[in-house]
Amino acid sequence: MTHLPAGPLTRAGTPPAALADPPAPLLEIVGLTKSYAPGLPPVLEALDLRVAPGELVTLLGPSGCGKTTTLRLIAGLETPDRGSIRIAGREMTAPPVPPERRGVGLVFQDYALFPHLTVLGNVLFGLSGLPRAERLTRARETLALVGLTVFEGRYPHQLSGGQQQRVALARALAPRPQLLLLDEPFSNLDAGLRHSTRQEVRAILRESGTTALLVTHDQEEALAFSDRLVVMRAGRAEQLGPPHEVYAHPRTAFVANFLGRSNLLSGTASGHVARTALGDLPLEEPAQGAVLVSVRPEHLAFARPGEDGTPVTIAAREYKGHDVTYVVRLGGQELLVHTAGQEVWSEGQEVRVRVTCPARAVQ
Repeated sequence: MTHLPAGPLTRAGTPPAALADPPAPLLEIVGLTKSYAPGLPPVLEALDLRVAPGELVTLLGPSGCGKTTTLRLIAGLETPDRGSIRIAGREMTAPPVPPERRGVGLVFQDYALFPHLTVLGNVLFGLSGLPRAERLTRARETLALVGLTVFEGRYPHQLSGGQQQRVALARALAPRPQLLLLDEPFSNLDAGLRHSTRQEVRAILRESGTTALLVTHDQEEALAFSDRLVVMRAGRAEQLGPPHEVYAHPRTAFVANFLGRSNLLSGTASGHVARTALGDLPLEEPAQGAVLVSVRPEHLAFARPGEDGTPVTIAAREYKGHDVTYVVRLGGQELLVHTAGQEVWSEGQEVRVRVTCPARAVQ
């Protein structure tokens, strides 16, 4: 990929977790709260978030959880009721700084390209404050970064969806923003193109060293894209951390089921063991009394001859080639089991399942 000359875009894209001394946050949000009407519950309530330079953070959650409102507040398109936003050490909320002076780039779901302008013209549009010669150089450098130099004379309707998305990204990156905000940027693409475009955009952001905040409701996208996740629910941050940690160690039943799928079983815990319908399960962390236990489908396996297991009935099977998802019935509850696909069980067949990893008690 092409490197841009010195400036905010040329910082090496090393994930912050790999740095010995974490730098000061580029984005710092404290107690951010927003309500759209008196007497109604806030859309966003007391959100705290720190994003390091070069970090890729995703706000993940269902519709109405406050993630897009958070982006709009950071961009200056909405005014918070309470709380503060600091970008690169500058206070944005008191007094409010207008959007064009925040050093923030925006990429939307619908790309928002100008149909009457060429690819180059679209990128030049956001550089009106620079001398013309510098504008042209900057625009072409940014198009080279996103791999669209040969398309600079084309119009948006002559491009694929993924190419249009990269034009929108180039237009947002050309002014060299301190922070890039991406609002559901891949949702209008078909599945295959969404995957490849997501990988390309992530690589471009890494190459340019850009700090980015992505909003999505797509769990796979959030896991693949992010250095850290913020799982949101009803205006609050339910859990925050690296994708593998949030997935493997959900704190609540909502996180366990929203980030992937999980089997939730009632049980009684005593220390590192919980008694459940699947038998006595080892727990990651000690607990006492009534608990709700999360067991990921990939942590259930069919018992082989001679192995202990809990009797279940195959209720359904979904063959995916590289793996198979089974729905099994245990009493009045249905559980999911992911397997590598070697076994083939028929609906109605009686089998035994066992737990392969410690379970986690959730709230």
